[in-house]
Amino acid sequence: MSDVAAIKNLVQKHADLKKEIAKIIIGQDEVVNRILLSIYVGGHSLLIGVPGLAKTLMVNTIAQTLGLDFKRIQFTPDLMPSDILGSEVLDQNRNFKFIQGPIFSNIILADEINRTPPKTQAALLEAMQERAVTIAGKRHELKLPYFVLATQNPIEQEGTYPLPEAQLDRFMFAIELKYPSVAEEMQVVKSTTNDEKPKVNVLFNASEILEVQHLIRRIPVPDNVVAYAVKLVNSTRPNQPGASDFVKQFIDWGAGPRASQNLVLGAKANAAINGKFSPDIEDVQAVAMEILRHRIIKNYKAEAEGISEEDIINKLL
Repeated sequence: MSDVAAIKNLVQKHADLKKEIAKIIIGQDEVVNRILLSIYVGGHSLLIGVPGLAKTLMVNTIAQTLGLDFKRIQFTPDLMPSDILGSEVLDQNRNFKFIQGPIFSNIILADEINRTPPKTQAALLEAMQERAVTIAGKRHELKLPYFVLATQNPIEQEGTYPLPEAQLDRFMFAIELKYPSVAEEMQVVKSTTNDEKPKVNVLFNASEILEVQHLIRRIPVPDNVVAYAVKLVNSTRPNQPGASDFVKQFIDWGAGPRASQNLVLGAKANAAINGKFSPDIEDVQAVAMEILRHRIIKNYKAEAEGISEEDIINKLL
């Protein structure tokens, strides 16, 4: 199949995927879209939302439709790295045998990642970056495709361990989940309080998703689009020559080079699902909010004046 035919096929498959997911997940269209985009480019996502917005159900449903293995890890303050990575145990013949932890799956839901201490967070983040874990000096490769979807509860912050900025940077998207509308919530209540259980069809498999990831990377990008993405990221840095007064006034630290890479990859994926064979500036703008939101550190003045990261990004676009 040529790349042109493959992109046309992806447009149809993406539309079918969203229809299957909508059998179970009502609303949250943009959230589903962003999660699928990050899967198409092999990135990870951070979901920020209050409890009860079907985060686990959403990830489980997406994993089913993609034909991938799914595991959920509930992070707690007493969770140790070996609890998620696995450990070596003595078997009946007194030989050490490695027992894989829940991290060995295609899609991992890291629930409430800010509830666990930094060493366990670091173990997960190393696996995200390297696609492998090292136990007792031996390297164990993770199954591909490999995708981590972590959740953070924005309300309860007491006794939590917020992710440091360097670790937040490993997530391609920071996706904010909002409450459903009244009509959507009525539909949710009706569909979840009856005795029917809708079944979703499997539309992909692991090898097909890897092919999509390679296809997205082969999409050519015009120099002006790359320049726009890099300049947009550069404009968030207050200590750079030519930084605007607005940025100097309200931002302490701007986004790093990973943001530029993710903007271009996200723009490629956004172009592909819309049937375009090359991304334009509008595709970069379409994914900019979720890519830059968690990479900008605003200062006390911005907090005092009620200026959010979204306000800053909208001003720079």
